[in-house]
Amino acid sequence: MNFERLVKTISNTHGHFQQQAAKAVNVSLTLRNWLIGFYIVEFEQKGEDRARYGSRLIDTLADSLNTKSLGNRNLKLFRQFYLAYIELNDVISQMVDSPNKSLPEIMQLSTALSGSPNLQKEIVQSATAQFTERNESYLWHLIQHISFTHFVELLKIKDPTKRIFFELLIIKTTPSVQELKRQIDTLAYERVGLSEKTELAFQQLEQKIIPEQATDAIKSIYLFDFMGLNASHLVEERDLETAILDHLQAFILELGHGFCFEARQKRILIDDDYFFVDLVFYHRILKCHVLIELKIDSFKHEHLSQLNTYVAYYREEVKRKDDNPPIGILLCTGKGKKLVEYALSGMDNQLFVSKYLLELPKKELLEAFITNELQKWNS
Repeated sequence: MNFERLVKTISNTHGHFQQQAAKAVNVSLTLRNWLIGFYIVEFEQKGEDRARYGSRLIDTLADSLNTKSLGNRNLKLFRQFYLAYIELNDVISQMVDSPNKSLPEIMQLSTALSGSPNLQKEIVQSATAQFTERNESYLWHLIQHISFTHFVELLKIKDPTKRIFFELLIIKTTPSVQELKRQIDTLAYERVGLSEKTELAFQQLEQKIIPEQATDAIKSIYLFDFMGLNASHLVEERDLETAILDHLQAFILELGHGFCFEARQKRILIDDDYFFVDLVFYHRILKCHVLIELKIDSFKHEHLSQLNTYVAYYREEVKRKDDNPPIGILLCTGKGKKLVEYALSGMDNQLFVSKYLLELPKKELLEAFITNELQKWNS
């Protein structure tokens, strides 16, 4: 064994067990969520005191469980997951109703399921319309090869035929969740259906899909939430900042108001040290640069100091003679509050300030944007 082979062997071993770990957690997560959905529906159908809770069942249950991963939204999602994939009952009952009785308390799954024949028959017939009933082998593949984050996207598809199309696509190509979303959004199902040679079209589609990497699954917010890690482990700050900046960039450009996009993570050199400005625009009406900094925490004075440093750099090193002084916009997020700071950086000309207030996005719009983006990550 030479060094190159040693590196390759260790890398392959690492990748293999990383994939196995991600797969094991994903399967457990899928089982947990399906079973929770089953328990909720079972209680709605047969619970001794179900009438007491009625339409408030999910809300009351979430309050009683008092666990972030078992909040109102997720419990509704798990119920929806069970109802959409009730046909998994035989496979899942085999996995959890083992001789070791590993399924926690409550009820024997196979017995309970057989007690709701009408509900089961109705939903299974709907889900398998126009298809031969999915056999056990196929259902095993669903659980083993489709992560719950992929199932979440599949649940958004109401047409059962279309949903099965994307199930097959996931099993065959193991796309990342983002790639799956892209295929759904770009009408892959409809495009293949319109092709004269559907089999060939599907094969061509497979070849264009980039397979999911183990790290894609490991970074899943559902995985980390399921494993009970602190909120700080759900997503790296850098990832959240990048996601919001992606949308912020599009948001600013969509507003118009004379914004011309120049750079993202613009590198500037000050005293032999590199610094990076999140977003740089040039405003053709105000005739000045607009620098935007986003901080994923509450406002601190050093944030404003940092932004003012960047603004001062642009004023001294980048500003042309016929330009107006640059403007800095600081966006901060905190627990339950947002702060938008406009750093005027010496613009004492009242006429120009008035014009600037008219041309830049209103603070309320930026605050609403940040609130909306954070809600997407926190929900």
